[in-house]
Amino acid sequence: MDLTHLKGVTIYPKSLNEDYYVAEPNAVKMVTSILVIFFLTPSLALLNTKDSFLLDGADGTQIIQVDASRGIVSIRDNNAFSEWDGILDYKNNLLVAKLFSKMVCVLAKMDQAIFPSLDDISKALEKKASSHYPATHGLTYTVIPSRVKNLAQYGMPIKDLCRAVPAYFAQQQKEGTALAVDPNSCFEVQLLSFMGISICGEISGL
Repeated sequence: MDLTHLKGVTIYPKSLNEDYYVAEPNAVKMVTSILVIFFLTPSLALLNTKDSFLLDGADGTQIIQVDASRGIVSIRDNNAFSEWDGILDYKNNLLVAKLFSKMVCVLAKMDQAIFPSLDDISKALEKKASSHYPATHGLTYTVIPSRVKNLAQYGMPIKDLCRAVPAYFAQQQKEGTALAVDPNSCFEVQLLSFMGISICGEISGL
């Protein structure tokens, strides 16, 4: 069989007989594409493993998840006396706390010079220790009585956390200044073993 008139194809002998296999150009391209995908996929997996990880752990009554790719630490505290859920959003410098006994959410700017870093929390969970931070270190936030109207602008994790409850902003109290609200209005939370946080305010629900 004469196949010399065919151009752009590769001809392979099937056997010592006169029959041949003809490899179409598209088939060759398809094989090439498959090989490229085969070799690229492990590289992407390694990249994701290196740049992003999820770390789950516990500290006392708290269950913590660290999402490095999103820069978020999620906290679930099952303490019967101070039950709360929280998010530390390191990309947007936000602390968000949902206080179950008050049924409100509080958003505050997170001072990363004071708060433990994402890496500190990850290492503490891995080593089950965070003793390099004094347990007495604490901050006080005063709630501003104006509701947050659009939680979606702060991302879906925060919107989902505060769903169905009112949300308010809070301002960090300067160290050494007198508290301008009733101390009995304060809600005490503990951030792992790193620090204590007081959220105080004279608004409905607090």
